[in-house]
Amino acid sequence: MRLLADLHTHTVASGHAFSTLTENAHVARARGLELIAITDHAPSVPQGAHEWYFWNLKIIPSVLDGVRLLKGCEANLSPDSDNGLDLPDLILGWLDFVAVGFHPHTGWDKPDRVRNTEALLRVMAHPLVDQITHPGNEDEFPLDLDAVVEAAVRHNVILELNDHSFDPTSSRAGSGARERQFAEAALAAGAPLSIGSDAHYALYVGRFETALAIAEEIGLTEERIVNRDAQSVLAHLLAKRERPRLDVGGVWEWPSAGHTTAPDDSAEAGDTGEGRWW
Repeated sequence: MRLLADLHTHTVASGHAFSTLTENAHVARARGLELIAITDHAPSVPQGAHEWYFWNLKIIPSVLDGVRLLKGCEANLSPDSDNGLDLPDLILGWLDFVAVGFHPHTGWDKPDRVRNTEALLRVMAHPLVDQITHPGNEDEFPLDLDAVVEAAVRHNVILELNDHSFDPTSSRAGSGARERQFAEAALAAGAPLSIGSDAHYALYVGRFETALAIAEEIGLTEERIVNRDAQSVLAHLLAKRERPRLDVGGVWEWPSAGHTTAPDDSAEAGDTGEGRWW
């Protein structure tokens, strides 16, 4: 099985990741990926990106050197906001992809299964939420598995099988068994599933080897995975709602070797929406 899209990647904007968006895109291209989602941490994570960062993602190319870039976020559940998330609906509605997950120091540090589940079910019913990240973090953020999977089916929300959850160096080391249980239950119930790298450094973009091995063990086939390629990702997302800024960044290409044409900064070139040569 080979997946051509990665729906969970971070850049330096997350505060504790180490590569730029462009570096991530270049690794994605080198690995033959067709699409990556930029899912930087939202404001309530310590050193997470400010609201203005997500608002200004409109300037990022929609396609960079052949790789489709989904301008998204990994939002956090909020115990205080009107929508239950740490980004307002105005910004979430502009994004191409909205992932949501529990993280330390965001208001949920007490391992309360009932409270966590109630909060997550609320945001899963939100029409702008597309994916729940690493739901198997049982030690820090326990959840009612059956209730979450049922909500994923009902609201067409993707549940992620997170490759990094199986890494012994991960902050979630030890959560792999529960991550697998979520994937098995989601598969049996018919919930949408993805496999994500959770890359915090460019060289991890598109790396799913451990999660793919788990997928094979539980009988999760390529046809059931949303991020099998760019077309399958976009089909799922556009069936759920409109993505108003999906193509506003245009198509940008790096010059081929030996290309010597100066950048075209004319207003006419900038208005085509088709990008330009650097």
